[in-house]
This record gives sequence, C-alpha cells and structure tokens, in this order.
Amino acid sequence: MLPPLTLTIADFLDETSTLPVTALRCSPLDLAVVLPTFNERENIPLVIARLTEALRGLAWEAIFVDDDSPDGTAEVIAAHARWDSRIRVIHRIGRRGLSSACIEGMMATSAPVVAVMDADLQHDETILPKMLGRLRAESLDVVVGTRNSDGGSMGEFGQWRVMLSRLGRRVSQSVCGCTLTDPMSGIFVMRRSFLLDVVRDLQGGGFKILVDVLASSSVPVRIAEVGYTFGARRHGESKLNVVVGIEYVLLVLNKRLGRILPLHLALYMLVGVVGLVTHLAIFLVLSHFVTKSFVAAQVVATFVAMVENFLLNNMLTFRSRGLHGAEMLTGAARFVAACSFGAWANIIFARALWQSGVEWYVAGAAGIVLGSVWNLSVSSVFTWGMLRRSPRRESVEEVLVSDIEVSG
Repeated sequence: MLPPLTLTIADFLDETSTLPVTALRCSPLDLAVVLPTFNERENIPLVIARLTEALRGLAWEAIFVDDDSPDGTAEVIAAHARWDSRIRVIHRIGRRGLSSACIEGMMATSAPVVAVMDADLQHDETILPKMLGRLRAESLDVVVGTRNSDGGSMGEFGQWRVMLSRLGRRVSQSVCGCTLTDPMSGIFVMRRSFLLDVVRDLQGGGFKILVDVLASSSVPVRIAEVGYTFGARRHGESKLNVVVGIEYVLLVLNKRLGRILPLHLALYMLVGVVGLVTHLAIFLVLSHFVTKSFVAAQVVATFVAMVENFLLNNMLTFRSRGLHGAEMLTGAARFVAACSFGAWANIIFARALWQSGVEWYVAGAAGIVLGSVWNLSVSSVFTWGMLRRSPRRESVEEVLVSDIEVSG
C-alpha cells in the first residue's frame, strides 16, 4: 500500500517558483472596462469597435454585465467573446440595477485599474487612456470624466436634463466628501485597491455608483477630472425616469444619515408613508360624508391603501421584478394577504410595548418598523419572488453578424 500523499503550501510554492517567469506573468492587464447593459444589443458592436481603437497599446478587457435583456444583448456580447478573449459577459438572472451590475463587474476582474462607462455610446471612450495616465502619474484613487469643466460639455443635452444634472451635483456634494464638477458622471477609472477599501460599504442601489463609491470612503479620496463631451444616444432608450430620481435622493439621504436603512427598505417605507396618507384621507372623507360606520370606512380605506401600496411597490421598490398583465391580479392578492398579517403583528407588538409602560409614540414607531420589515421580507419572496417565464427574445442574428471590423 502506497503512503498517503500530502502537500503543503510550501511545497506548492516551491513547485511554482521553478516555472518560467513568462508562465506566471503573462500579459498583465492594464485596465478592465465595466459596462452595465440592458437592451443595448445594437450598440454592442459599436462600443467594442470604439474601445478597441481607443485602447490600442494597452492590455485591456471589457466586462459587460447584462441584466437579462429581453432584446438578446447578452447573446450579442457572447458572440463577440467567442472570438475575442478581451470581451467578457456576466449574464445576470433575477437581478437588475446599474450600481449592483457595476460592482459585480468590477469585482470580477483582477486588473489593477477598473473603468466604468455606459454602453450607449454617450460616454467618450477616447479619454480612458488619459484618465489612466493621470491615475498612475499622480498616484490618484479615482479619475472622473466631467462634462462641467475644461474640455467638457453637455453636448446635445436638453435644458431640463442639464437642470437635473446641476441639481444632482449640488445634492451629491454634501455626501461625496470631495470637490467635483460632475459627481453625476457615469464614466470614471479607479484603482482596484481603493475599490476593495470601500466595496463592503457600498449600498449598491440606484443608478449613480460614483456617488456611492466616494461617499463610502472613510479617508479623503485622491481624485481628479478629465473633460469630455457627452454624446447623443444612437440606439435604445434612456433609463432616466422618476424612479431613478427617487432612488438617487434616497441614496444621498442614506449616506448622509449614516447608512441607517437599506435602499429597498427606505423605498418600501416611503411607499408606506404615501399609503398612510391615502388611508387617512379616504377614511376621513368616508366617515364624515358617506357613511357613519367606522368599520366600513376603515375597511375601504385599508383596502384602497393596500392596492395603492402594491402598485407603487411594483413600480418603485421591486421594479426590477415588476409584475405585468394577469400577474398583477395574483400578485396583488398575495401582497394583501402578506400585509394583512404584517398589520396584525404591528398592532399586537405595539400594544404589548405600550401596556408594558413604553411611551405610545415609541411603541407605535416600533410596531411600524416591525410591520414594514415583515411586509418587505415576505413581499419580496411571496409577491415578487415567484418564478416567471421570461418573454421570448427577439432574433439577434442581424446583430451577431456585424459588418463592423474590429482589429486588435
């Protein structure tokens, strides 16, 4: 019988130390470019071609993080990746969100420097080498592409978009801890070592990852800016809407208040406040002008508020898993059932605290928090967590076979 084979870490190190240097250090990466995508299939060949041209002379890779785009974006990327090892795709199922996609992409590379930019062709990829050069030469943590400083321009931005960007800049300055002309920028480069310092404190919600990164640093960030002109979108649709604005405000508040609440819970409680106002308004109207029955007014007001909460949560809190069509009816029924138990738990818990001598407002607040946490936890699984069949994807053949020449 042969003696058992045992290997130690020292044995392994001795073995690898005899390998040629070229085997251990083969084409080290200079830069990884992370591009979150959703319904960008027509832009993929173009952005790959532009990155290839802009990053000549650098060892780079592009990591596309796709949130299961129904237009087949992930398949288009995979087709390019099959013949270009610099192209990678992370195809996310059941998860959505620009910030979380950026975090996954940045953590998926070993490159010492990571860049983040959009795949919609609005960010100028030609400034990436300059940003990388400044990062290295000046020993910086982050270099941001700016539209609001020397060499920068909003391009063909509409007036209202310019106003929103300026408003967002003023709001974000209060939490970033550094002076930036364009904290709303979506193109930046960052040292991986800096990312590892802040990644565990990132909220990961919303669409403005840069603000999250800068606000999560416990030490002053060594930062600089490089100007660029914001381009016009050629294909697809903008992701900016009211929901994105709400998420951004909540992100800033969360960072400002010491990361008290997760973004999903904050959104859920915001919806709950709206539902409470609706409940009280309907109850007052019914009880004073329609019926003298307290119970009838309370039942109607509660039902309407629950339905409103379901619709708002479907649009805001759980929009990445939003229900549509016939799913709305079954989802609403599950939501009402889950929240009914949460309301009961709220009342029982608050009453127990009050009877034990706790001030009524403290007991009431504790009951609300308990009910909100319960409803969010149960609803995320019971209402919006049910597996649903994905819509049939469109044909991607005409995009897979691109006539755009990409050379190394």
